[in-house]
Amino acid sequence: MWVVVAVLVVVALLVLAPVIATFYTEWLWFDSIGQGAVFTRTVGAQVVLFALGAGVFLVLAMTSLFVGRAVTRRMGGLPFPREGALTYIVRVRTYSADRLVTYGALGCALALAAMMGSIASSRWLMFLRFLDLTPFGVSDPLFHADVSFFVFQLPVYRFIQEWLLAAMLLIGAMSTAYYLVRSYGFSFSSADLAALAQVRGVRVHLSAIAALVSLLLALGYRLDMYDLVYAHRGAVHGAGFADVHAGLPALALLSIVAVAMGALIFLNAFRRGYALAAIAVAGWIILAILAGSIYPALVQQYEVQPSEVTRERPYLQANLDMTRRAFGLDHVQTRPFPGEPDPRPGVVERNPQTFASIRLWDHRPLLTTLNQIQTLRLYYDFNDVDVDRYTIDGQYTQVMLSARELSPERLAAQARTWVTQHLQFTHGYGLVMSAVNGASDQGLPDLLIQDIPPTGKIPVTRPEIYFGETTASYVIVDTSAPEFDYPRGDQNVYRSYAGTGGVLLNSVLRRLAFAIRYQDPNILLTSYLLPQSRILYHRQITERLSRLAPFLVQDHDPYLVVADGQLYWFQDAYTVSDRYPYSTPYGNGQFNYIRNSVKVVTNAYDGSMTLYIADPNDPIIQTYARIFPGLFKPISEMPVDLRAHIRYPEGLFLVQADVLRAYHMNDPQVFYNREDLWDIPQENGPDGVQPIEPYYVITRPPGEEQEEFLLMLPFTPSGKKNLVAWLAASSDGANYGRLLLFEYPKDRVNLGPEQIEASIDEDPGISAQLSLWNQQGSKVVRGNLLVLPIEDSTLYVEPLYLQASQSQIPELKRVIVATQDHLVMASTLRDGLDQLFKITASGSTAPSLTTVVPPVISTPGPPPTPTAAGGSSTVDIAALTRSAQAHYQKAQEYLKAGDWAGYGREQKALADDLERLVTLTSGQASR
Repeated sequence: MWVVVAVLVVVALLVLAPVIATFYTEWLWFDSIGQGAVFTRTVGAQVVLFALGAGVFLVLAMTSLFVGRAVTRRMGGLPFPREGALTYIVRVRTYSADRLVTYGALGCALALAAMMGSIASSRWLMFLRFLDLTPFGVSDPLFHADVSFFVFQLPVYRFIQEWLLAAMLLIGAMSTAYYLVRSYGFSFSSADLAALAQVRGVRVHLSAIAALVSLLLALGYRLDMYDLVYAHRGAVHGAGFADVHAGLPALALLSIVAVAMGALIFLNAFRRGYALAAIAVAGWIILAILAGSIYPALVQQYEVQPSEVTRERPYLQANLDMTRRAFGLDHVQTRPFPGEPDPRPGVVERNPQTFASIRLWDHRPLLTTLNQIQTLRLYYDFNDVDVDRYTIDGQYTQVMLSARELSPERLAAQARTWVTQHLQFTHGYGLVMSAVNGASDQGLPDLLIQDIPPTGKIPVTRPEIYFGETTASYVIVDTSAPEFDYPRGDQNVYRSYAGTGGVLLNSVLRRLAFAIRYQDPNILLTSYLLPQSRILYHRQITERLSRLAPFLVQDHDPYLVVADGQLYWFQDAYTVSDRYPYSTPYGNGQFNYIRNSVKVVTNAYDGSMTLYIADPNDPIIQTYARIFPGLFKPISEMPVDLRAHIRYPEGLFLVQADVLRAYHMNDPQVFYNREDLWDIPQENGPDGVQPIEPYYVITRPPGEEQEEFLLMLPFTPSGKKNLVAWLAASSDGANYGRLLLFEYPKDRVNLGPEQIEASIDEDPGISAQLSLWNQQGSKVVRGNLLVLPIEDSTLYVEPLYLQASQSQIPELKRVIVATQDHLVMASTLRDGLDQLFKITASGSTAPSLTTVVPPVISTPGPPPTPTAAGGSSTVDIAALTRSAQAHYQKAQEYLKAGDWAGYGREQKALADDLERLVTLTSGQASR
């Protein structure tokens, strides 16, 4: 007996130990970041809801069980007319049959109560939102209720109704099973069930449960009426004409019929037969089909569809208004944009900040380059490149930066021990920062911060990265094992952790708990730990936020910030809901309301996290602030040096831009016909043809006095490729969050990105040059095509990178600059702009005039040869371009035929033409 008990205790400990260890270490983690109250509030809510759910179900189940027990006692003893498992147990073990059945029912009730309690506990956040809700101050168009009713209250009412309905169905099934087993054991037939149903007490008991189920169905129909604001019948997201004039009355009628059905079912218990109950149920089913489905469908088909726009107009307008409000598009400032073909003279002088900040580095080639020239050791890695702005040498400068994180899995196999991976190699080190438009003579990025230890334009005094984007494993710091800090030549520098992050491992209990949690006995057995040793876990910044605030949706792109010599991670977090009335769901229906309500700042050294409320007008974040007092801080408390790096998030911007493609239309009829639908254009990027990604720029929006750090994206008409508009979001100062929509004139064509890309591909000189490079053991990589509205015209800029087949380092070699009528390829942006503006200033009307620069060689071309001003040089350029294209095509024919001598002659002739083109264009540039 004692052996059995001991085995059961051991098994229980083995099962419960990981659960207890995880719970304990989670509490330690929340306490270590100063948010123990969040943990206790969350666990407390779960425990209370579990107790309420289990308790309510148990009370209902036990009440039904006691009623059943009373009824069966009046029926007499257990007959057990046939052999079965229950009769065997009673006879062999001499248990009381009545007690055995009762205990079995009680055990079943307890198990179901635990299940129902767990279901209630899982909705802890929904109930907390319900208790601490904040009104939206906006009413829905149909019921004129505050939106908070739909977002916070209606989900709770629906859950309670469905939970009670499931509980009553389970109790009804359990009660029926109790009567059968109590009367016939485990072996019974349908005849036994029919005989049991003739017993008056049984009929009344089960009919009462069925009547309660009917009342809960009636409540469900009432809630369904409010759910019509999410309907999608016909052209409208939200209740349309058929929903309001047919669906709504039908649901009201069905709720009354369900109440009547419950009453008739209960009354039937006192009558012989089942006619009354059968009529009630049949009538409910028929009415549910006719009124609930067929009637609204008929109204939709025969009354709405013949004049759908007229019938649905007010509901379309409601959908337009509520969707724009839900996605933060109701405050978009729409302005006209002239879209002149060429910039006015002096544009560079009037906009020096803009032209100095044109980004020439695509983040993908730059990331590849940084991983080749700045990792410095195999165990470091750059995982992402971010865009930000800093004041450098007194200039407001747009930069690109990337954190140098540790990748311990890249250590040599023999070096990957528990000590090296968890005690010694614990953190990344420093970052690389580069100018967005700078490059060396070799085509490499112009680094503003580089190397180990970091040196450059901005001081970095705390470069260690213990918390980052890829720091997934735990580490233990401040131990007796030497902790690697950074490499220096052939030697390594070691330094102990001096922060306060993590949890102290100052007791055997804590070491045991972490050893159990991570299934790693080394934590308990190692001799390297000291009383001040700390374990750092949940080090990945996205994981940290999801554990602290699982109700926030995170942006996909955290970014690194240097401030006061330290490194910080910025994360944008969103509040979302799928319960905003009359708002069209986004994507696969995950949400129909979104706000960028929180900015999260995490110190890369000690892991301290601060959640700042960025949108205090959002009722959802106000509700969370009530639920978790002390979790959030107002954005005004963010230090000034950090606040300067707040930027509008790409994730929200993409969602808003996607929604705006249709919801920029104001007239319901235009919206219904999709007459002015927009698309996001395509470009030839490093990975092939792809949609243009939003891009950050420093520019002065038309009509504004000051340059701003903007996030931008152009639009084209659906099915067409010309530009129709561009959207910009402000990131600086008091303008943060402002959305500007500039629309091009519709009486002339403004070339879109795909049309500019086509012009590049079709240009004989450029295509010949690109083809030549691609055949010389190298590959041309095309960067982002930037569409840059400057003053009243549009400038297009696309960088070109050259990557040798034996190298993994893309080098910036050419820049293509274009306007509506002219196209130039040059060695640098400065040269390209000079050539382009000389062409536009000359008044030339030649379309797509192309200036070709030297092929990719490190030596400069021959000195320029002066040419006479006028059109002759233009003719020479065009003739040479055609000649170069002809030589290129002829060389390809020789190559296919295997005539290497002919191929060599044509290649030489092609090179001669290109060299002459260089001479002519250089002469134009010198003038």
